[in-house]
Amino acid sequence: MVRNNRREFLGEIGRGMLLAGLGTTLASELRLATAADVDATLPVLDFGAYEPLVALMQETAPAELTPKLVEKIKSGTDLKTLVAAAALANARTFGGEDYIGFHTFMALAPAYRMAQELPKELAPLPVLKVLYRNANRIQEFGGRKSEVLHPVEGVALPSDAVAGEYVREATRRGDVNTAEARFATIAAGDPGEAFNHLQFTVEDEINVHRVALAWRAWETLDIVGPAWAHSMLRQSIRFCAKEDGDRMERHGAPCAIRTLLPSLLDQYHLLGRALGTKSADDAWIEQLAKTMFRGTHEQAADAAAQALAEGFSPEAVGEAMALAANMLVLHDPGRPEKWASPGKPAGSCHGDSIGVHASDAANAWRNIARVSNPRNTVASLIVGAYHTAGQSEWSNAVSYPLAEQLEAITTEEPKALLATCDEAIRAGDQFRAAAAMARYGAQNQAPEAAFAMLLRFGTSEDGALHAEKYYNTVREEFAQSRPAFRWNQLVALARVTASEYGRPAPGYAEARALLGV
Repeated sequence: MVRNNRREFLGEIGRGMLLAGLGTTLASELRLATAADVDATLPVLDFGAYEPLVALMQETAPAELTPKLVEKIKSGTDLKTLVAAAALANARTFGGEDYIGFHTFMALAPAYRMAQELPKELAPLPVLKVLYRNANRIQEFGGRKSEVLHPVEGVALPSDAVAGEYVREATRRGDVNTAEARFATIAAGDPGEAFNHLQFTVEDEINVHRVALAWRAWETLDIVGPAWAHSMLRQSIRFCAKEDGDRMERHGAPCAIRTLLPSLLDQYHLLGRALGTKSADDAWIEQLAKTMFRGTHEQAADAAAQALAEGFSPEAVGEAMALAANMLVLHDPGRPEKWASPGKPAGSCHGDSIGVHASDAANAWRNIARVSNPRNTVASLIVGAYHTAGQSEWSNAVSYPLAEQLEAITTEEPKALLATCDEAIRAGDQFRAAAAMARYGAQNQAPEAAFAMLLRFGTSEDGALHAEKYYNTVREEFAQSRPAFRWNQLVALARVTASEYGRPAPGYAEARALLGV
């Protein structure tokens, strides 16, 4: 969950205190170093006390790594340390440039959150599941000999430059090296300031991986510590610069948000003013959500900007955005045959479906808005609204579960409803699972039993790279939503869980056996 003190961390952590605390740690990231098993002509990053465990994760095949990690757990190594080392190993290997690689990075913090919800004997399972995936992809990528991140030296920035805009200018040209050098200068200071300047680049295009990677990198600082902020955040710089470079090679046009966002900020006088605090009623939230769900990109962005100008709180606008994304899950007709692939058959709605992607993106935009400065708070919500909208063309007119699907659930007893949902998930019946959860929620039952059931499946199933992220998205959005809408989140999770069931995550069974659970 988002910590209440993250905004304070962004605002206060630096100002001279952080640099003193980093000392040689940041210096070790920026210096030239060598490692015995890496090409000696290349400079390498050194992660200090984490280095032996990071190297182990880069150098060991997954089938050999899991037993070693289980032994470390049994001898006292905590899960946070393992996740921190995995995040650093992932960043050094892929640098935000490999599809499976950055998906795996984005699953690490969610897996750690899931572990905290499980009984002690089961807690390692979601973490070991993602560490297996991490090790497997690192080996496929070439291990240490192919790692992407190396030390980078900063360059002097013009005294009159807005640092974030100066970095963005390089990413727009697809110039990875220049963007990296400029960002390294910013990252040598306060991580919060670096994150704020990063947003100028993140909000330049609408891509779920672009925004989710930036948010997960920041969230992961809770695990790895602020000393390694540069290694976490620079992944986004490389991702964005590479995306722009690829777009230009295809002769594609840049996203219209690049001109629309500054126009709306100016039109509604949203810069240099205090954030609004006006609350919204249920009808207002639902109406704005429908605009973001059914409207065009431009209509949604304008509606969000207008709401912020009228003084509505960022949380109210963000709640409407999350509800609109949830609508995309519940109105999803299922994956068409032409888009089916192994692990994602026709009719499925898990993995990179429109609704799951939209929900994860909306969650990331909301979280960035919560921890950023006022400029980035309003910008993230406007871009997030733009991002969420314009995707409902193929959505059903009516939301699942349909009336007849609800009527088919005859029991009203809470435990029986959860048992029905469990059975439907195991049968791959998305709509019966959603209907049973909707019936359960309509009784205003305690949500923890429902989350506990769905967590088991989120831990065991592969989910086409999205199980951990989407579970955590729903966990957070349920907690942040008002009673009128929050159960829609769990209904959607029940549906997606039924869609993904039956494809166990590689390495999961082995981890259970090694743990003896």
